[in-house]
Amino acid sequence: MNKTAKIYVAGHRGMVGSGITRLLKSRGYENVITRTHAELDLLNQAAVHAFLNTEKPDYIFIAAAKVGGIQANNIYRADFIYQNLMIECNLTHGAYQAGINNLMSLGSSCIYPRDCPQPIKEEYLLTGPLEQTNEPYALAKIAGIKLCENYNRQYGTKYVSVMPTNLYGPGDNYDLNNSHVLPALIRKAHEAKLRKDPHLMVWGSGKPRREFLHVDDMARACVQLMEQGYDGSFVNIGCGNDITIRELVEEVVAVVGFEGELQFDTSKPDGTPQKLLDVSKANALGWKAEIALRPGIQDAYNWFLEHVAPTLK
Repeated sequence: MNKTAKIYVAGHRGMVGSGITRLLKSRGYENVITRTHAELDLLNQAAVHAFLNTEKPDYIFIAAAKVGGIQANNIYRADFIYQNLMIECNLTHGAYQAGINNLMSLGSSCIYPRDCPQPIKEEYLLTGPLEQTNEPYALAKIAGIKLCENYNRQYGTKYVSVMPTNLYGPGDNYDLNNSHVLPALIRKAHEAKLRKDPHLMVWGSGKPRREFLHVDDMARACVQLMEQGYDGSFVNIGCGNDITIRELVEEVVAVVGFEGELQFDTSKPDGTPQKLLDVSKANALGWKAEIALRPGIQDAYNWFLEHVAPTLK
């Protein structure tokens, strides 16, 4: 990518979009364009196509999405499939119509079958049933991959997809109604510490294994692949190792400083037993995760203390 190239980051206020935007600017890209939801509704096809035809960015990062944890995915199923499909369709087709050949669509590791061999290789896509709690979101993200693949086949575009594992870091969502597991744990542990609670209740058994990647590592992967001009099939982005939810909780409470007892509510769903991505493809392309979990959680907690904690009652 040329330093003067026009780069549009969709979803620049979200965790991943803000990470990509920060990194691009730190690397000297001078022409990064963004739009807030008030300025451009990505669900509005006519508005999106008009914007792309007017601005004609050279590169597009689709980091905009409706996201949430197990509870939100399971309750707002129609919203998750509709909104994510519309965002992907409007931006991908709009890019093609505007003559924009370079686009990156961000997906999710939930695209893979619930009971996948571990670690999960890209080739395992569509080889078994999905996890039911987030099936609508997963289907939308699978459609995003297939949009990129088939526009490339039919029109010769260079649209690529990247599949991150569980992400966390600055800019994360700490609303307990729809946040992911790690930010939810940070907030719960912080509030329990302030109240001097004797214990911290955690959803599920604590046995599922999960992989966690700092958003700055994810941003670096996205920008690096775009800079390299990668135009192959979709790529897993992860750190290559996982931990149990119990171990994650122990890391969080150590960072936050909560000293009470941990309790696990086994009446709540665990979700997929394990999700560990095979990241050999990304590693072969020259990218590797650099931020370890403990300092990554500390970074996330510092951001929470500065930006979220003061707003809590």
